[in-house]
Amino acid sequence: MPIKYIPFTPEPVDGQAVLNFNRVLKYKGVDDTRMVLQRGMPLYEVECTERVGENPDGNMVIRGECVSACAYLKERGIQVDLVYIDPPFASGADYAKKVYIRRNPKVAEAIAEAEKELEVDELRAFEEKMYGDVWDKEKYLNWMYENLMAIKSVMSPTASIYVELDSHIGHYVKILMDEVFGENNFINEIIWKRTFSHSDVGQGAKHLGRLHDVIFYYTNSEEYTLNTVYTPYSEEYIKNFYKFTDPDGRKYRLVSMLGPGGATKGNPYYEVMGVTRYWAFSKESMNKMIENGQVIQTRPGAVPQRKRYLDESEGVPLQDLWMDIPAVQGGAIENTEYATQKPEALLERVIKTSSNEGMLVADFFGGSGVAAAVAAKLGRRFIHCDIGLNSAQTTRDRLRANGAQFDVMEIKDGVQLYRNPVQTMEKIKSLIPGLKNEDSLDSFWEGVISDSRLGTVPVYVPNLMDSSSKLLDEVMMNRILHQAIPELDGSIKKVIVYYIDITDEEAIRRFIKDDDSTLVEVELRDLKTVLDDVVVGDYAEFHVERDESDMFGGYNVVIDKFISDRVTRKIDEFNQKSRLNSAKKPFKPIEISAEGLELIEYLSLDCTSTEGEWHSDSEVKIDKNGFITLNGTKTKDFWTGSIHADKMPLRLKIRNICGDESVWEVKR
Repeated sequence: MPIKYIPFTPEPVDGQAVLNFNRVLKYKGVDDTRMVLQRGMPLYEVECTERVGENPDGNMVIRGECVSACAYLKERGIQVDLVYIDPPFASGADYAKKVYIRRNPKVAEAIAEAEKELEVDELRAFEEKMYGDVWDKEKYLNWMYENLMAIKSVMSPTASIYVELDSHIGHYVKILMDEVFGENNFINEIIWKRTFSHSDVGQGAKHLGRLHDVIFYYTNSEEYTLNTVYTPYSEEYIKNFYKFTDPDGRKYRLVSMLGPGGATKGNPYYEVMGVTRYWAFSKESMNKMIENGQVIQTRPGAVPQRKRYLDESEGVPLQDLWMDIPAVQGGAIENTEYATQKPEALLERVIKTSSNEGMLVADFFGGSGVAAAVAAKLGRRFIHCDIGLNSAQTTRDRLRANGAQFDVMEIKDGVQLYRNPVQTMEKIKSLIPGLKNEDSLDSFWEGVISDSRLGTVPVYVPNLMDSSSKLLDEVMMNRILHQAIPELDGSIKKVIVYYIDITDEEAIRRFIKDDDSTLVEVELRDLKTVLDDVVVGDYAEFHVERDESDMFGGYNVVIDKFISDRVTRKIDEFNQKSRLNSAKKPFKPIEISAEGLELIEYLSLDCTSTEGEWHSDSEVKIDKNGFITLNGTKTKDFWTGSIHADKMPLRLKIRNICGDESVWEVKR
């Protein structure tokens, strides 16, 4: 249950009513969104799970969805100076993470192979779906409007926002942003050419190559930060304009020194090299430039011109067509193998343009953490927020390796039952007895259950990606009774409504009973009870040794065995599917040793506290080739099956290759 609700904004944009976009976009759910905005943003308990460094600037990595994070920030009076978001595009695509099996340090053969790096095709891997960008237009636009309103509520009066989208939905979101931020606060539509060519076009293709995203740039008011950022000249430009070269190799072009406007502008009038004109420089300055060899006369009687050197030019002031920043390549150092990862150069341009050192930069759909990473490098404070556990972990590890200081926060909103929303939704569907898809139903309903007495029973399950559906209150119940149920076939006698949180179960049941608009029975069910006994935690056996090889002493925690029921089931599913599809080629299943150490991606020791927020006093991260990052520093060493600490460890944290983390007490 939320602690309370925080107002989105004190009042609408001057001269604009909330949800005026209904004049332009006619679709379902607008009235519901209006009621959600009137109710406010849900504020949940927020727990600090880890502090990295002293963190004097209050940097945060938040696991949770956008609206709840904004409620937390607004309650604390935190205002952001720059927002960049790369939200789902309503593209209909699912995004997956490739999960790699690690080396087993306990196997002698693997140790013998440690002298060479494995080729990519030798790596054993399977895919796990991270999130689904599957929305119908109406739901997406209502969801997006609510998020934009929440973000606006925590932006400072002089803040700017950049929203990256593509052709699927960008033109609709542009209208929403006009309503939220005001048409007069629209600054630019930026075109980012993210790739050079596409292989899905050519002979027989149904469309032209899609090479760009759009980035909508708005401000919160007429006063905002805008720094002049320069981009390098193109080779063609240099060739055409910087045609001359000094003996020392410096390239230059010739530019006019004439004073525009002549006498009317107060320009000095005098003779230079036999030519009398109105000049842009005083005679004293002119003589100094001549003395320094900066003035040239191409022929006798010609008007003298000044040399402008290429190495003294800052470049071209930034335009709204960005053609010079490619997408992240596979072999790039910054590549985190996160789906939809954006290049650091893109965020560097945004952050340099619209913020100064010390300002607060926020990304509420943070993905791989590129905005936070670049903000930290450029001396800005940062807030990273994302609903996915993989996002929080990727960002946390990335920032740690860069030496940043921050708190890791988790919003306790009742939906973090599994590591990401897609996984949770899939698990929910599989655990509801008898639930099956029914294409004839509106997408509001998750599916149906067949009942011998009642016939078809539609089932509603809250969408964990949509904050407005998490709480069953009178707003949602009103929608179910007066919009969703009336659209069902007249033969329907009963519906089942699952919820994560409910304002007051007795009051909601009374609300249903007092409503006389339908004869359909409404059964309420608590979704959390479905998953209560399902999550099987990882299991580890380990022992502690004094480190005799270390002249300063210390301890080694040696991992003897690791079992992850969930990862093992994922591997079994992969093997079964691959076996069925391997009729034409030999199938080599993924096999895990009895020790199971191949399933470990990350280990951390807390030598400071036995409870509360985590203190990573020592940590090891293992990449897909088996090389380790030790306390934030990348190495070419292989994991030995243990982790060292200078002091006696109190707690051990292990993250499996799918991202689930478990903590054990280390007994003396």
